[in-house]
Amino acid sequence: MKTVLIVILCGFLAGALAPAQAQDLPPDVLVKNVTTEVVELITKDKDVRSGGRARLIEVIEQKVLPHFNFNAMTALAMGQSWNKATPEQKKRLVEEFRVLLVRTYASALAAYSEQRLDFRPLRARPTDTDVTVNVRVIQPGAQPVPIDYSMEKTAGGWKVYDVMVGGVSLVANYRTEFNATVREAGVEGLIRNLQAKNRSLVAAPPAGEKK
Repeated sequence: MKTVLIVILCGFLAGALAPAQAQDLPPDVLVKNVTTEVVELITKDKDVRSGGRARLIEVIEQKVLPHFNFNAMTALAMGQSWNKATPEQKKRLVEEFRVLLVRTYASALAAYSEQRLDFRPLRARPTDTDVTVNVRVIQPGAQPVPIDYSMEKTAGGWKVYDVMVGGVSLVANYRTEFNATVREAGVEGLIRNLQAKNRSLVAAPPAGEKK
């Protein structure tokens, strides 16, 4: 179940909308359009279905940045430790965290099986600049699982800065680990830790692919 939820989350990350088009969309419409398009891609693309790592990463790398604010996500995941990093270290942390998420999702994409997605009505005022877009994953014989996208309005359109899956925050899930590493090994130690994780994800076969 955890893998499937990561895949659904990745569906939005790997969205195929052009930045100019996405910039003008309301947040709930953006989430629905992108997720629907990527779910279709996953079910029809033979390379994706076979767990082809290069194809998965290519799709995600090309489409992730227009829709996610990785600077904000990394800062939130770091918590108080963010202020201990130099500007250069912050730049490296953002890059390594981005790579970690992209490669984690790429490894999970091949495990996607068809679920029904229920896009909930957006509860927000037209003037709101910080909203939560609610999606539910419907599976036979199981309780619906909520996926909540925390989004902020920027000059470049709506951006995701956190995702809650089943009530668990993506960035908060990393915060305890990141702060513990910083306490023990400093910011440089955390960067090395993220680099090691990313190397291990490169070496590991994607889900569904035999070694």
